[in-house]
Amino acid sequence: MRVLVAPDKFKGSLTAAEVASAVATGLADVHPELDVETLPVADGGDGTVDAAVAAGFQRVRVPARGPTGALVTACYAVRGDTAVVELAEASGLHRLPGAPAPLDATSVGTGDVIAAAIRAGCRRIVLGVGGSACTDGGAGLLTALGARLLDDAGRELPFGGAALARLTTLDLSGLDVSGVDFELASDVDNPLYGLRGAAVVYGPQKGASPDDVETLDAALRHWAAHVGPRFAERPGAGAAGGVGFAAMAALGARMRPGIELLLDLLGFDAALAGAALVVTGEGSLDRQTLSGKAPAGVARAAAAKGIPCVAVAGRCQLSSVDLAAAGISAAYALTDLEPDPARCMADAAPLLRRLAHRVAIDHFSLSS
Repeated sequence: MRVLVAPDKFKGSLTAAEVASAVATGLADVHPELDVETLPVADGGDGTVDAAVAAGFQRVRVPARGPTGALVTACYAVRGDTAVVELAEASGLHRLPGAPAPLDATSVGTGDVIAAAIRAGCRRIVLGVGGSACTDGGAGLLTALGARLLDDAGRELPFGGAALARLTTLDLSGLDVSGVDFELASDVDNPLYGLRGAAVVYGPQKGASPDDVETLDAALRHWAAHVGPRFAERPGAGAAGGVGFAAMAALGARMRPGIELLLDLLGFDAALAGAALVVTGEGSLDRQTLSGKAPAGVARAAAAKGIPCVAVAGRCQLSSVDLAAAGISAAYALTDLEPDPARCMADAAPLLRRLAHRVAIDHFSLSS
């Protein structure tokens, strides 16, 4: 009997591959006769490159500029002429060397990674846009790909969203991405600016004060007027501090739900063939899970094939009704075994292995 284990990461504790390994080991402890296949997944946020590598893509390391402009080493994943780029790799909050820099943080490093992939011959760029440190409207990303942003004196603008208010001339003549297909993996539907825009909704998470939010929102409006106002209201324009806007307006990118795009890319449908059960999961099963996060996407894809799906998690805050509506027949949480959240995070792998014993007993007791 075949089981497909397809979890997302347990953030701050285990990668998706580590979660999958622990679950697979626990299932085999109880029923060694099971044919268990692992396929770690992601929804476009941090862990997207790792999931692609686990599915057979090759990891490539390149130099890139971080959100403050300092040099870092970032990774993308490649298979054939397709590159999977994770914005958080170069431009994520975890790349900030110290305090947040809401006005100055830049997406230029993500552009550096994309440029490296294009130079290497990639003609399809899948960009996961979760976890950004910047609210620069994607200006830094375009700069790395050849765009020039000039003030009224003809000087290059410094990095960051606040500087966009001084933009006078946008020169895209050096932006050569012809023949390259861009796809954005994101579940964010916010516009670029306004009450639901990138600065107002996500700026405070990146350290922006109320005054900073006002400054950034005005700068993004000014930026949109130069790049393509009609794209500013599109769902997803506000993704990653406006990277979604720049990608759609200047690169012709198409946006798809993150988990849907990644499951297609990872060959999820083929992996489902012959499975009697799918085990998915993430660190916290909560209301956000129902809004297109990885476990909901996995469960939906499994249900379309008539395959039952259960979930493992660090904690579960969803009712059985919520779970059923998402296509998840049962959920197993580490907190069922260990009430201390700190212990759950520190000992996640062995606890997950024990939790998988319960899954095996509940769903395959007749095969023992």
